[in-house]
Amino acid sequence: MNPEIKHFNNNQVDEEVVICDLLASIIDKYLPEAENKIWHRHPVWFLDGNPIVGYSKLKAGIRLMFWSGASFEEDELKPGTGKFKDASKLYTSADEIDETILRRWITKSKAIQWDYKNVYKRKGKLERLK
Repeated sequence: MNPEIKHFNNNQVDEEVVICDLLASIIDKYLPEAENKIWHRHPVWFLDGNPIVGYSKLKAGIRLMFWSGASFEEDELKPGTGKFKDASKLYTSADEIDETILRRWITKSKAIQWDYKNVYKRKGKLERLK
């Protein structure tokens, strides 16, 4: 596990450490080709510079987020409220994590990707064309 991510996980409390460690190990298992690091203070996995999946600490629990998850057509993933296509699942116990389901979401994350790494580049280009 990336030492920065391990440090993030270890800074959580009680069950949250277990949840974070389990999520990281499953994500690493099914996304071995991904770069992973702390990005905006949270663990995130990238494919070709594009953010794919990550998790963060909320008051209510640990939120697992897929940047393109709203396009996965998965009822358990709740779409974000912004203009992007993210969707997430909140965990309060490691027992709630189903590796089979998570593997399916990770498989979809490889195939269904919005191009977030170039969003700002394209936006700037569009602004110049106006």
